[in-house]
Amino acid sequence: MDDEKRRSGARRERKVASPLYVDGRFENPSGLGPGLQGAKLPILGEFFFRRGRREPSSILPVDSPQPVWATPATSGFRVTWLGHSTLLLELEGRRVLTDPVFGERASPLGFAGPKRFHPVPARIEELPELDAVLLSHDHYDHLCRSSIEALARRRVPIVTALGVGEHLERFGVAPACITELDWQESATVGGVHFTATPAQHFSGRGVAGRNQTLWASWVVATDRRKVFFSGDTGLTPDFERIGRRHGPFDLVMLEVGAFHPAWGSIHLGPENALTAFDMLGGGTLLPVHWGTFNLGLHDWDEPAETLLRLATERGTRILTPRLGSAFEPEHIERATPWWRELSHERPPPERLEPALQDGRALFGGSGEPRSR
Repeated sequence: MDDEKRRSGARRERKVASPLYVDGRFENPSGLGPGLQGAKLPILGEFFFRRGRREPSSILPVDSPQPVWATPATSGFRVTWLGHSTLLLELEGRRVLTDPVFGERASPLGFAGPKRFHPVPARIEELPELDAVLLSHDHYDHLCRSSIEALARRRVPIVTALGVGEHLERFGVAPACITELDWQESATVGGVHFTATPAQHFSGRGVAGRNQTLWASWVVATDRRKVFFSGDTGLTPDFERIGRRHGPFDLVMLEVGAFHPAWGSIHLGPENALTAFDMLGGGTLLPVHWGTFNLGLHDWDEPAETLLRLATERGTRILTPRLGSAFEPEHIERATPWWRELSHERPPPERLEPALQDGRALFGGSGEPRSR
């Protein structure tokens, strides 16, 4: 118990010392919070009555990455998109797993809440040896308790933002395996250099615990490779500073899904993702945070379709790999619109989740968007 109190006290001291911790909670420097922008009634009406394809009509196909993982990356850099914001990054022989969500639902409940559109391409026990896990923030679709508990048994080091370590310890992660960073702080873990960089978002695994932990975007680097991982964020001028200070990047991974003008300040969406990409210095863009859970009001494939259209118009290099495809960005010439191969039939009513139908999966009791 003395060790727990000591760690809790040290974590509290670091939080209070952060310039982002104001009046008992973390804040965006812009002052923007998680509240919905605009009138709530039209948004609720759109949620309940808008017709569309928020879920695919069939289970999404996935590739099996294990055979490729068993071979070395010829370029020294390989990426596997496992769904949503979960990626396996292979950088010069080092392996980093981002925002590991292997559970069936992005929810605190095992029987309700957004359910995945596809099976995980590989279970945690099927993953190769990991050098580190990168956890951007504590929302349910990024911090999955069952996944962390399984990774804790493997004693994989976890790099995350200030305050999140309290969740991790509660989920069984050894304190020695946790590295917490404030914005602009860096640490080398498992032979990989991590830097926490600004993001415009919020945190909390319930309305009562709002903004008690920090959120961040991330620069991940080895001697000859460097990538950017956005976590969840809205558009912020900080991206230009990140690009100047840390770029250029071999790959930029930006969230594009669950976008809507009502929460446009805390999520990017396709158009703002392209703007952020340019601010970061361009290069190659990999869209994430789409195609796995029903967390928005748009068609399930709209983020990718819109991004591909805009990127084509602007001549932007983007990659859209199939789920589970282990690929080397330098060996891919163009985007692959694999989602167009699926039927566009509307999913049958029985596939709509009850927790989505009653609105609780998207809106909390305060009328603010629930963690995404």
